[in-house]
Amino acid sequence: MSKPAPQADAGRLIDARIADLGDWRGETLARIRALIKEALPAVTEEWKWRGVPVWSKDGILCTGESYKAVVKLTFARGAALPDPKGLFNASLEGSTRRAIDIREGETLNAAAFKALVRAAAALNGSKKMK
Repeated sequence: MSKPAPQADAGRLIDARIADLGDWRGETLARIRALIKEALPAVTEEWKWRGVPVWSKDGILCTGESYKAVVKLTFARGAALPDPKGLFNASLEGSTRRAIDIREGETLNAAAFKALVRAAAALNGSKKMK
């Protein structure tokens, strides 16, 4: 497993990934990144596993992977999170992770997504205090 990049380097690498994608996937990843930072201004950005943007607060909140047909946001402890707006639409069979696949032309409920990010941070924070 590769060592995560320092936060400043991770931010630059994520910027470069967004620019390199140069299409709807880059725009989507940039929008998701902005929503995460709005929800948690103190979020840590990391670059792990040879090229995966990761957002953390007291542990991994979610990853942002780009594929040909989707931008996939995988929440490390998503199965334990409330999802009243039904954002999770992928990796539903597992007992730990949950994901949101965003396809070209799809929009994400920004308020519900930010609530999900905050809930993930609260869950990570609760395990830290134990």
